[in-house]
Amino acid sequence: MRTRALLAALGLVLAVVPLAAGGCKSCTSTSTDVDDGGTKPVSSTLTPEQAAKVLAKVGERTITLGDYVAALEHMDQFDRLRYQSAERRKELLNEMINVMLLADEATAKGYDKDPVTQQEIRAILRDAMLASARKGAPSPNDIPDAEVKAYFDAHKGDYKDPERRRVALIVVRDEAAAKDALEAAKKATNASQWGELVRAKSIDPQAKANVPLDLAGDFGMVSPPGDSRGENPKVPEDVRAAVFEIPKIGDVLGRYVKSGSKVYVVRLTQKVDAHERSLAEAERTIRVKLAQDALRAREEALLAQLRKQFPVQVDEAALAAVRVDFADAGADASPAPTSTAAGVDAAHE
Repeated sequence: MRTRALLAALGLVLAVVPLAAGGCKSCTSTSTDVDDGGTKPVSSTLTPEQAAKVLAKVGERTITLGDYVAALEHMDQFDRLRYQSAERRKELLNEMINVMLLADEATAKGYDKDPVTQQEIRAILRDAMLASARKGAPSPNDIPDAEVKAYFDAHKGDYKDPERRRVALIVVRDEAAAKDALEAAKKATNASQWGELVRAKSIDPQAKANVPLDLAGDFGMVSPPGDSRGENPKVPEDVRAAVFEIPKIGDVLGRYVKSGSKVYVVRLTQKVDAHERSLAEAERTIRVKLAQDALRAREEALLAQLRKQFPVQVDEAALAAVRVDFADAGADASPAPTSTAAGVDAAHE
């Protein structure tokens, strides 16, 4: 409970002043520079004297105009619109006061020493460091055209979309039932008749789902066997291969397919032809990917630098001895663990 109290206060801090979560989404006037004598960012909309003006005293602590404006500037532009009236601006100040009171009281009670709380605080600080590392990284639109084209030329195979087919199935338990279902399916002249067969004969749990008859038995899209982009966990590989034997949309495969403990009657309901995307079609996707790669590279460079500065050593034996007991998972308060659920093997305690 102590942990939750402090984290609730921290949550209020982030909700009102989300400085650690990556900065302002829409403000272009905020400066992250600090003056020689302080550590707080100063908004470029205020002079240092204005920023230092005290709006409220909370015990021995103060909330300055600079703190208040920073809270506004680091909000989403739509959230900021809520604080145009004097009454709503006063509500914001009161919320900042409540945050300070709760956080200070939680700290005074020692809640900040709780291991879970410390881990949450470290996570907040981690996000702040990563946000700082990402500053200056290119946006998708900043990626040079030549770099986009070079990536496209080197990865053309990724932009060749294979033919995809939509498969509908009647699922039965044995070959006798499959033979009966297949003969009936061959006589079905339209999608509605097929749907009636699915509902009458298929043992699949979704066979009687409340969908239009022409969608009964639909198992989704697949691409040819061997293409990982078109895998469908609901469609066995034997069935996936079989649907590519069907010559035209609406046809039923002339044989049933046995896979595992079930037997399938297979129908082709849709085809999407293979398509090779042009540079123009792939450009936006490539720009986003390269921009994301640039962000990750900055994060990884920061982590590599820190690991070099602070060498990391892991006790693999101790890690291997950790056990997780789910017996009391989710309980708000649980008794101290017994020797059988202490979290580590006895030999490593």
